[in-house]
Amino acid sequence: MFSDAGVVTWRNVMNVRRNPEWLLGATAFPIMFVLMFAYVFGGAIGGPGADGGEYREFLIAGIFAQTVAFNSSYTVIGFASDLQKGIIDRFRALPMSRLAVILGRTTADQVLSVVVLVVMSICGLLIGWRIRGSVVDAVLGYLMILLFAFALSWVGAYIGLISRSVEVANSAGLIWMFPLTFISSAFVPQESLPGVLGSIADWNPFTAAVNATRDLFGNSSPAGWPEPSGWPAENAALYAVLSCVVIIAIFAPLATAQYRKVASK
Repeated sequence: MFSDAGVVTWRNVMNVRRNPEWLLGATAFPIMFVLMFAYVFGGAIGGPGADGGEYREFLIAGIFAQTVAFNSSYTVIGFASDLQKGIIDRFRALPMSRLAVILGRTTADQVLSVVVLVVMSICGLLIGWRIRGSVVDAVLGYLMILLFAFALSWVGAYIGLISRSVEVANSAGLIWMFPLTFISSAFVPQESLPGVLGSIADWNPFTAAVNATRDLFGNSSPAGWPEPSGWPAENAALYAVLSCVVIIAIFAPLATAQYRKVASK
């Protein structure tokens, strides 16, 4: 299975190489978000600390997580495109594991996430972001982001396999991302969100992944901002890892079952 998955991974990575606009889109939008929030909205959102770069350091972990989350839309579109072009039918005719096809796609998107994180890290360093923790903590921070990306790619795989066209997949792959990423601590402290929104942000796995990454990078909140409280915030790394495991445990079987269904038609 892993050998087959490796072949499918290579095929999907080569597709990105042949379509460089995918990589351009995956990096251009996050860079725009960094520049807008750091320099356009940063003064209003970050308060006095924004001028000293505190908000920029707070911002980068959220941008990292948002970037890899939105990259799962490429999983959605990739599967929808393969279905529409008949590539899935060709895979079905080959003596290979069905799980290998999905694993190959999600792994290829991890490769894309690694490339994008490198680009985003350079962009962050240019605007003043720094990793304040140890080298080990920094590596764990990046691994946290990549684990979260891997979990969301399985959600993307399922959505792509149930989409009837690339156009539907393009919308379905993005629409759920906006509440996931914005009702969180990515750009503002979760304590500042009112009522129900604050409760959703507290238990949002995206918030946990962002908070855990910030802690590992040693990036604190701007001066005067409320510190997150509650079990998810106090155990952000544990909750983020558990959330990723649960997401994979739910959507990996769903995606595999849906693949078998569409491949048998």
